[in-house]
Amino acid sequence: MTRPELRRAAWSSWLGSSLEYMDFTLYTLASALVFGPLFFPNETPAIALISSLGVYGSGFVVRPIGGYVFGRVGDRHGRRIVLIVTLSMMGVATMGIGLLPTYAQIGVWAPLLLVVLRLVQGFGAGAELAGASVLLVESSPVRRRGLFGAIVAMGTNSGIFLATVLWTLLTLLPDDAFLSWGWRVPFLLSIITTFVALAIRTKVKESPVFEEAKERRAEVAADKDAQPSILVEARRSTKSFLLALGIRMGENSAVYLVKGFMVGWVVTTTGIDSAVVTTGIMIGTVIGFATVPFFGKLSDKLGRRPVFLGFTLFQILFSIPAMLLIDTGNPIVIAAVFAVFVGGPLPNLYGVESSWLVEMFGSKHRYTFMTTIKEVGSVVSGGLAPVIAASLVAVITDSWWPVAIVLILFAGCGLLGGLFAPETRGRDLTVEVDAVDDDAVDGDRIDAKSARPTAAVRDGSIEPIDS
Repeated sequence: MTRPELRRAAWSSWLGSSLEYMDFTLYTLASALVFGPLFFPNETPAIALISSLGVYGSGFVVRPIGGYVFGRVGDRHGRRIVLIVTLSMMGVATMGIGLLPTYAQIGVWAPLLLVVLRLVQGFGAGAELAGASVLLVESSPVRRRGLFGAIVAMGTNSGIFLATVLWTLLTLLPDDAFLSWGWRVPFLLSIITTFVALAIRTKVKESPVFEEAKERRAEVAADKDAQPSILVEARRSTKSFLLALGIRMGENSAVYLVKGFMVGWVVTTTGIDSAVVTTGIMIGTVIGFATVPFFGKLSDKLGRRPVFLGFTLFQILFSIPAMLLIDTGNPIVIAAVFAVFVGGPLPNLYGVESSWLVEMFGSKHRYTFMTTIKEVGSVVSGGLAPVIAASLVAVITDSWWPVAIVLILFAGCGLLGGLFAPETRGRDLTVEVDAVDDDAVDGDRIDAKSARPTAAVRDGSIEPIDS
């Protein structure tokens, strides 16, 4: 890819991942204050909150389905077309939520339409992050894949930051104004991000790795034996799947534990104002804008494994001291703990994961396996970790150690996956076999500077960025 083409792909991935995380963050923030009273007014406050969170959860239920469906389309017809469709679905659904009439206006149709829009949002989001990683990493120069893969993590940071800032400002409105129209503003503004991202994404070229793989498949199209089914390919990729799942669980569980469960737990147990925690999260998000590209670039020099394992070990070792610091009840100290988590391991584990998992799978079913790993991992770790932590805290009250144990155990999944996964820095992405079965992958001895580029770059049809 030329520099302008790669730049468009990077902006497209950034904005797409920003939109996804802005959508889900906005819904989370609106669940307690808005959706309960406006869409479930006949319920008690507790039931209304549970109902609105149930609608939120419906988006996660369909994400693995959307990921698999769009992953298959992406592997057969290209990454670009899928990313255009998923971005459109998320943008339209988010804007639709901002335009929804309330229960007082149309009755039971209001919560039903809210569920439909969340399902559309989740179905599209199931392939967005994985697809953005695949397209960008496959299009990047060999020696800078880690840096460009980290751009997707930068997008998630941007989405959370924008949603939090917008929501905080709007809550300053009088209650009547906020509940009548103020809460709709950030949902409606997301359409601007959607249009800008679509304008860029429609001009993004298809991944050169996919184009080469498509040509190779066309040559053997008549040979049925040369085209094993997805089930056969999945069985062959069992080891890669389990290692990647461990990596994903170690990364994703911390996000939901720290930004989700721990926020409410800390406010409840220490009695501090929730603004202390959200301030810490916002500071950490700003720090992440600096750390994510730095460590993405570092993974291009040192490899994916050492950077990922370094942050995983930090998370394991920091968990107990973090809980002890929170237990002091000091607002500044508590905010600092959240800033360290949100600016350190949380975005950087994902930043390294973005390029590592793309390189770990072979080209033939990379998109399908990536979406499956990301969404199954999200459901298992993102859904399970907070439930386990909440259950332990309910049984063992007035103690911080159950939270620390859950953080450490799920980080241990990432540690095991990372220890046994191969180093993939500089791997030829046109190879159809997974990295664990690729004889060319030689652990830490792989040399990104001498790694073989794709054929599209080798034959000069595409201009390399830094060759």
